[in-house]
Amino acid sequence: MTYGYARNASAIYQQNSVQGVVENADPHQLVSMLLNGAIDRIIQARGYMAHHNVAAKGTAIARVVAILGELRSSLDHTADRTLSQQLDSLYDYVARRLLFAQLNDDQVALDEAIRLLTPIRDGWQAIRGSYMQGARMASAAR
Repeated sequence: MTYGYARNASAIYQQNSVQGVVENADPHQLVSMLLNGAIDRIIQARGYMAHHNVAAKGTAIARVVAILGELRSSLDHTADRTLSQQLDSLYDYVARRLLFAQLNDDQVALDEAIRLLTPIRDGWQAIRGSYMQGARMASAAR
């Protein structure tokens, strides 16, 4: 087995593993995964920026912008219109700050994006128990 083959096999395994997690995740877990992925990619972009790796920085930021698009499209504007509008505006603002960071090599803008997304992620993770309790009650009512 060559190194390239092993690396490719590892990538395929990892991709299938992630796909399995996504397919079995509930909506709450999916949002948590998206928020974690966004923050992780911003941290990666900071590292790429520090090492002047323009292509990798651009790829990482593009992935975060795509994640933010998914988060925006998943908002339920009928459940809590005010909250969903605020989150939509926040995700849009973070995406614009990331594009600014990309174009201007601005680490401060990346740090701001992390500062804005981290409390959303932490709050989302904190309500996991309430979400699960509601899901169990809905299941029991059937």
